[in-house]
Amino acid sequence: MTWRPTLSRGVVLRHDRVRDTELLLLPERVVVLQGSAGPVVRLCDGTRGVEDIVTELGGRYPGAPVAGEVPEFLAALRKEGWLT
Repeated sequence: MTWRPTLSRGVVLRHDRVRDTELLLLPERVVVLQGSAGPVVRLCDGTRGVEDIVTELGGRYPGAPVAGEVPEFLAALRKEGWLT
């Protein structure tokens, strides 16, 4: 079955206007997402598989190594328990 990542229960993605960056709000913790991490996590809405996310980002960022980096990044977030 294809994994369609989505934020775990209790995890919220918010934009911090002061820092102009994306934040993951977790119970009793805040994670500041650097660089393109925010746009990657924004695509984790439960409707797209990892391959779809890679394809979308490849179109947005031509030449970027999204095929190698994005699946690893999403797997790391899953391991942390921030994505299901």
